[in-house]
Amino acid sequence: MASRALPRYEAAMTASDFVTGLAHIGIRVHDLARSRAFYELLGFRFVVGPIGPEPVAILEHPSGVEINLVLNAAAPDEPNVLMDVPHKHAGYTHVALSVRDVAEAQRRLEAAGHALSGGPVTFPTGARAIFVRDPDRNVVELNQSAPR
Repeated sequence: MASRALPRYEAAMTASDFVTGLAHIGIRVHDLARSRAFYELLGFRFVVGPIGPEPVAILEHPSGVEINLVLNAAAPDEPNVLMDVPHKHAGYTHVALSVRDVAEAQRRLEAAGHALSGGPVTFPTGARAIFVRDPDRNVVELNQSAPR
């Protein structure tokens, strides 16, 4: 009698196996030049764009974070509907970027004319953070991990 090959064992893929990291963050903006200037202040560098039907400009940070500036915000000074209107809409309210020194981040932002929109705050974990708005009023948190 011929032997049958046993089925090859493959571990079942769990939900945590599907996501392997953060590919990029899409941020809707009105004007590429002013958005580039802001994000370059945070250490991002321009890669390419505008490209595609949206159109999109891609910026990368040496830490590996990529942002896609989606250049289709209709007006330069409209309120952020997720943060600035009484009726709260579902959606992402901010992006939090890790920094080595939140006080230095605050100094650099303020020296460039960007006032904080919140903070500095110290969380119960010991982490510290500040909040700033980009030129299109998108919220960016700069977060320093708790001391070890």
